[in-house]
Amino acid sequence: MKRSFRLSDDELKDFMQYAKPVAGDNRVRRMRGFIQHGATTTYAHSLSVAYTAFLINRRLGIKTDEKSLIKAALLHDYFLYDWHDHGDRLHGYHHPDIAGMNARRDFDITDKEYDMIASHMWPLTLFHIPRSKEGWILTLADKICSSKEVIRSTVPSAED
Repeated sequence: MKRSFRLSDDELKDFMQYAKPVAGDNRVRRMRGFIQHGATTTYAHSLSVAYTAFLINRRLGIKTDEKSLIKAALLHDYFLYDWHDHGDRLHGYHHPDIAGMNARRDFDITDKEYDMIASHMWPLTLFHIPRSKEGWILTLADKICSSKEVIRSTVPSAED
């Protein structure tokens, strides 16, 4: 069986079933107003991380709580401000806790989901090590998506 880097139609339906309740929430949609990396909004970044985490999980055949994985991935950067203008040079260290607190305030998240959000910047947040398979997958997916977004925003295109 050939492994694809895209979800099948059935997998996409499963992903959407988990993603829609959170991604469609107006509080989460506010992330469309904040830039994350380059020209990518925090909302688009979070959707990309959720999709990538789900894809990694499915392709590796890891037995996880996919609903929690997708929920935490969508909320992992739920800090709700423009970090470029926020004045906090240590944003990378602080935002996982801020996102986790905001997610706890606005959504019914479990302790495991909070831990996934709070540890997604590891190893930058040295003492917040992921404690679950889902947390490790989220951390990996965030690094993959962030790297692509930063490279896409800094590498000149053929038109330049």
